[in-house]
Amino acid sequence: MMDRPAYNRVLLKLSGESLVGGVGSGIDPEIVDAIALEIRDVAALGVKLGVVVGGGNIFRGLAASAKGMDRTTADYMGMLATVINSLALQSALEHLGVSTRVQTAIEMRQIAEPFIQRRAVRHLEKGRVVIFGAGTGNPYFTTDTAATLRAVEIKADIILKATKVDGVYDKDPVQCPDAIMYRKISFTDVLTKNLKVMDATAISLCRDNSLPLIVFNLQKAGNIKRVICGEAVGTLVGG
Repeated sequence: MMDRPAYNRVLLKLSGESLVGGVGSGIDPEIVDAIALEIRDVAALGVKLGVVVGGGNIFRGLAASAKGMDRTTADYMGMLATVINSLALQSALEHLGVSTRVQTAIEMRQIAEPFIQRRAVRHLEKGRVVIFGAGTGNPYFTTDTAATLRAVEIKADIILKATKVDGVYDKDPVQCPDAIMYRKISFTDVLTKNLKVMDATAISLCRDNSLPLIVFNLQKAGNIKRVICGEAVGTLVGG
């Protein structure tokens, strides 16, 4: 594996489900520790790294609203779930000696900084991993959109979207064994083919800001570093 990063500033998007591991729901500390180890290895290369974690392992606002809960309330509950995950990841990273900051779009000063773009960039420049919690701070927006927004704000070179499959396929690879994986695909094709890489708002924001995206499998150890070092892992979405 090469140890020279291909990207200087990166936004890593993790799903809440990636923290579950074998516990079924919630947070598996062993999985969080394993992810933290990979992030430490990347930070050691000098890469400026921002992270957005979803909250689906704890609470899904969209699913709750479909069952009758007020959508705005449900989305705010989902945002709070992302903060819980952010704090868990911060704890694991700092246990490994990685300097981190959690910034939240909803103010909760006792446990995290409020999101301030200039301060976030300053933390990155000082070599700190910045974890962005509470989504965009607004209901009706996904954490994929929050990740894209933060990536644009910190002037990231690329977004890395960690998933449980190897990349972007023409259909669901879990249900369709004959699914074909794309090595590269354009934002427009993702939208027109309705490939569900990210929601349409996030993909459009990437396209409008010429911000490339790599979708890769988090469950293969070392993949975060491989992607950042420019190895041909996953699917490149761009153009």
